[in-house]
Amino acid sequence: MGTQAGIKRFPVLVIATMVSFMTPFIGSAVNIALPRIGEEFGMDALDLGWVASAFLLSSAAFLVPFGRIADIHGRKKVFIAGVWIFTASSLGAAFAWSSPALISFRALQGLGSAFVFGNSLAILTSVFPPGERGRVIGISVASVYLGLSMGPFFGGLLAQYVGWHGIFLVMVPLGIAVIVMVHRYLDAEWMESKGESFDVAGSLLYALGLVLMMYGFSKLPSWPAACMTAAGAALLVVFVAWEKRTRFPVLHLDLFFKNTAFAMSNLAALINYSATFAVGFMLSLYLQYIKAMSPPQAGTVLVAQPVIMALFSPIAGRLSDRIEPRVVSSIGMAFSTAGLGMLVPVGPETSLAYIIACLVVLGFGFALFASPNTNAVMSSVESRQYGVASGTLGTMRLVGQMLSMGITMLVFALLVGHVKIGQENYPQFLESMRLVFGIFTALCAAGVFASLARGRIR
Repeated sequence: MGTQAGIKRFPVLVIATMVSFMTPFIGSAVNIALPRIGEEFGMDALDLGWVASAFLLSSAAFLVPFGRIADIHGRKKVFIAGVWIFTASSLGAAFAWSSPALISFRALQGLGSAFVFGNSLAILTSVFPPGERGRVIGISVASVYLGLSMGPFFGGLLAQYVGWHGIFLVMVPLGIAVIVMVHRYLDAEWMESKGESFDVAGSLLYALGLVLMMYGFSKLPSWPAACMTAAGAALLVVFVAWEKRTRFPVLHLDLFFKNTAFAMSNLAALINYSATFAVGFMLSLYLQYIKAMSPPQAGTVLVAQPVIMALFSPIAGRLSDRIEPRVVSSIGMAFSTAGLGMLVPVGPETSLAYIIACLVVLGFGFALFASPNTNAVMSSVESRQYGVASGTLGTMRLVGQMLSMGITMLVFALLVGHVKIGQENYPQFLESMRLVFGIFTALCAAGVFASLARGRIR
């Protein structure tokens, strides 16, 4: 079993920070490049949604199972395998020859990230004692927002001057650097559940149910999509029944039924990501189509939100070491609700200053929410459950992001249709955007109550 004795904490924090940077960077950079990708491959708005969604769907399906495998067989082993897969698939995506190939490589990137990002937080929590976790989680979360803030700007520059392929190529040297650092500095291994069996049947039910439900949801309102969504939900119900009976479940449901802090903190994360993730996707299209901005210009505007996140996340993390996380997180959720509400009336004549002000409010709210909420989740479980807890929180994030994109694509399908965005359908696009932001505002408002309901952590 692994130990933190002899581990140099700073290199571990650097490794966790680097991998926390990579996924949000590529996600936000790709969002900015979507119009260019659409031009090259002849993709419409719904197809472009799948460039983002393929990654999210793949990652969400495998995060919890691989969190459990890491707890049994070793977090370092699973982590390093994931970095290799993520790096190789980034290289493949850079040379994608068609839209199905690009979407397939994005799905492979999602698989690699399921190995990596469910375990980086677990390793960080294993190495640092409880009194320092809020601070280091805040730094790790800040690196997520640094990735989000640099993604639109540098993604815009790369899309404009190198081509969208360059966005994926940037990930290759970063991935190799992480691999070298892991081999150099991460000598220990963590396997708190060593000797326990892996729940294969439960993992298959979970992954298949989640994929069917989320894929079906993204294809609504057709009847086949509704059937697929219902089938996925039914499989997840069977999964819950199976997990209650098996000795070594892939997901300890007692964490949800008997641990209020864990359950409500995860629900709050699910709601928050569902309400906020597609904002960057929508505004990227709005700024480039409606405002006729270039990718670098649009990226410069979108950078406002994650810069505020990166500035305030470490402060929020430190606050959650001293103040109850639910207080800080709930205030953050309220600010996020306000920022989303401000975006509802946005139209062709809306000033860029107003858009930036909305993004600043959103960024401040998310910074106050995310670090304390993460600290609450990881502090509410025993060390042998860190991998599954980290994987569960990551799944809430990814399912929330997928729901966010699903809601957006459903509204697009109903109001715009399966057509390319052009001047003839700009009014329908703007109507879709306002409706999406209205739905997100209502969702986030409900999330304030979920955040308050978690109770005391300390």
